[in-house]
Amino acid sequence: MPVPVPVPMKGLHFRPEIITPKAQGSKREERRRMGSFMSSFFGGGGEADPDEEGSSHVQAFHSFARWQLHLNSLSQTPQLMVVDFAASWCGPCKLMEPTVHSLASKFPGVSFAKIDVDELSDVAREFGVQAMPTFVLMKKGKEIARVVGAKKQELESLVQRHHTAS
Repeated sequence: MPVPVPVPMKGLHFRPEIITPKAQGSKREERRRMGSFMSSFFGGGGEADPDEEGSSHVQAFHSFARWQLHLNSLSQTPQLMVVDFAASWCGPCKLMEPTVHSLASKFPGVSFAKIDVDELSDVAREFGVQAMPTFVLMKKGKEIARVVGAKKQELESLVQRHHTAS
């Protein structure tokens, strides 16, 4: 059922506009994105969120500044970090998502970060990402391995090999 929503016009007057539920959902998404943008612009929280599945330890970054803080904080430690460069429209990325969450649960001492290449294209460019998914394994701020493509076994064996090595 359409819901009348006040829409600002010139001055302080409002006119009702009929928005279908589908359009209303996209408006909500637009407002959420704008809020996220404004928060990141003004330094607010919420830019690094645990991914949808709260039990795993995958952090999705939506702000360049938050990503840099995270990267810098781990560049001083020997902790392994796996950076998942993906896109929401990428089929192989979606195929790898359960594997990444599983690895994050299996290796709690490893930091898993997710970067959407469309949201943070500068970060993807900085890492030379040319295909998705791309997984970059890092220690002390340096790349130690890279997996390009949906290669579950290769990713798991590299995480297994490097998570305890110093």
